[in-house]
Amino acid sequence: MEQPVTSLTEPRRRAAVAFIFVTVVLDMLAFGIVIPVLPHLIEQLAGGGIANAAWWVGVFSTVFAIVQFAFSPVQGALSDRFGRRPVILISNLGLAIDFVVLALAPSLWLLFVARILLGMTAASFSTANAYIADITTKENRAAAYGMLGGAFGLGFILGPGLGGFLGDISLRLPFWVAAGLAICNFLYGCFVLPESLPKERRTKRFEVHSAHPLGALKLLARYPRVLRLAIVMFLVYLAHYVLQTTFVLYADYRYQWGPQAVGYVLMLVGVCDGSVQTFLTGRLTARVGERKVLIAGMLFGIVAFAVMGFAATGWVFLLGIPLLALWSLSGPPVQSIMTHEVDPTEQGRLQGAISSLGSFAGIFGPYLFAQVFAFSISPTSPLHLPGLAFVLAAALLAAGTVIAVLATRHVPRHVQPASEDSVLSSTSLPPSEPHP
Repeated sequence: MEQPVTSLTEPRRRAAVAFIFVTVVLDMLAFGIVIPVLPHLIEQLAGGGIANAAWWVGVFSTVFAIVQFAFSPVQGALSDRFGRRPVILISNLGLAIDFVVLALAPSLWLLFVARILLGMTAASFSTANAYIADITTKENRAAAYGMLGGAFGLGFILGPGLGGFLGDISLRLPFWVAAGLAICNFLYGCFVLPESLPKERRTKRFEVHSAHPLGALKLLARYPRVLRLAIVMFLVYLAHYVLQTTFVLYADYRYQWGPQAVGYVLMLVGVCDGSVQTFLTGRLTARVGERKVLIAGMLFGIVAFAVMGFAATGWVFLLGIPLLALWSLSGPPVQSIMTHEVDPTEQGRLQGAISSLGSFAGIFGPYLFAQVFAFSISPTSPLHLPGLAFVLAAALLAAGTVIAVLATRHVPRHVQPASEDSVLSSTSLPPSEPHP
């Protein structure tokens, strides 16, 4: 199986592309399955009620983000040295083992260790991107990345709903199903996936400095407008972690929604977001310009989080979901404006820096929102507002909107709109590894 994919027949090449698509779908499905139940499992093992569980969820999510931030470039460097195939397959096998440990973990500390290992093995999405770059022409590469973006969204839409359904049967069952999906993907890849990187194109040795996670961020400081828009993106990514960190426990505390209801709500979020990305972003950008779409998207996000934070009943909270989907209008325009400012030879590094922003926000966001949520529901809190974390997210977006308005004052009204492929591959989620 060392024969590189570039020398294989077209059917084998198509099979390899299909495997990468299936890999991303199953990985995101596996992660999405555990989203509705993991906070409840932490609550069960930690004891002390929802406030204490929120604190531990923040710690778990922060550690996961730090490990992923460190190991994403490590996996990329390893794949440059040893090839894409072994890194992807070992990552899939590692995911299966990690989910089994999560399913069996009898104590909080073992669950914590499993999360660290999960962060190390889950950093394979960048390797999948590199595989696609190896086997596609420049003309077809954008379409292939759009396909990966569609796979990412499809897995995330289906996963939480399935996880909520399984979690109502047994709190541990979603972890077993996720492990089964990962091991099936590993076995499938053993027979289907060829190597995409020929030996002559691999690096001679693994070098630690080539796996530095902060290097790409230095690019942003050289372009004043790009730096200001990078701050906007960081605030957007940071605000998004209120959903990943506190939503499950918040919905349980305020609306008494169990895992199944939470799963269905997350499915609704994914469907609304995907519809906006597919049908609205490109058309609106072409008609009114990137700046107006960017600012409108940010304003929708502010209103959405404010509605969710002050919603006293579940149906009012649901009214915020379409508004939250419209928030995703802001993602493609801000990235597109940034690409206009950067030299063509540095576009790859720019995308790497944008990805790093998402991971970097993941280090601070989970802990921040978990602490705010725990504070807001504490019996001793002077301000009893369970949705305070969502209000904070709205405030972060308000600050980002002001910066965006100032940074884009001289951007032309009509610029080249984001391509359909870039729209497909952009979501309201940070473009980094998933954070279950």
